[in-house]
Amino acid sequence: MKTYLVLLLVFLGSILSSTGQEVEAVIDTTSIDSLYREDQFYAGLGFNLLLNRPKGIRQSGFSGGLNFGFIRDMPINKRRNIALGVGLGWSANSYGFNLLIDETQPNPVYTKLERYKSNRLSLYLIEMPLEFRWRTSTPTSYKFWRIYGGLRVGYIHYSKIKSEYEDIRLAQYNLDELERLRYGLTFTFGYNTFNFTVYYSLNSLFDGTLQDTNAPVGLNPIKVGLTFYIL
Repeated sequence: MKTYLVLLLVFLGSILSSTGQEVEAVIDTTSIDSLYREDQFYAGLGFNLLLNRPKGIRQSGFSGGLNFGFIRDMPINKRRNIALGVGLGWSANSYGFNLLIDETQPNPVYTKLERYKSNRLSLYLIEMPLEFRWRTSTPTSYKFWRIYGGLRVGYIHYSKIKSEYEDIRLAQYNLDELERLRYGLTFTFGYNTFNFTVYYSLNSLFDGTLQDTNAPVGLNPIKVGLTFYIL
């Protein structure tokens, strides 16, 4: 999480700096771009929740995430306030919970931890957002309302889970039991700099069952946070 905090501070610093340096510009009407595009780069911060948890499995500590990338904005009407967006990005997410995943056994074991010091899963993904976009922008307006909805497809290229319980410290990397191909729905709504975003994963993280109850592990992530767009 230290890496996340450093990236968060740097990102927020750049946002505040650019906001503080805003000045009112005089628009040169002779150079208006009638073929403008919007929101090409994005960066987001969010809080992760795990839905579809088996009974007795709970989250603990802070579960956060960040993502950034580039989206090609492709207006589809003459006014250019309706568009499609296709992009490529990167995402990092962490989850604290009391589910112990042990792949040191011949068959992976999922058990519920009662007493533990820490148990955190970290995932790093390459993502491709696909969006349908509506906004109130014009060639001369840099502040406008937006509503974006769509699908985000991702692939977990690296994962790790670190567990500390009783007198045991366990670190595992690139878990085989993870559903590496991720896909989910996204919705973004906001005005100008700050935009509220929700992402809900349509597939669960694990395809397995708890050792004691034989209940499906499930775990469908949902991320709630803010997204910032840059031309």
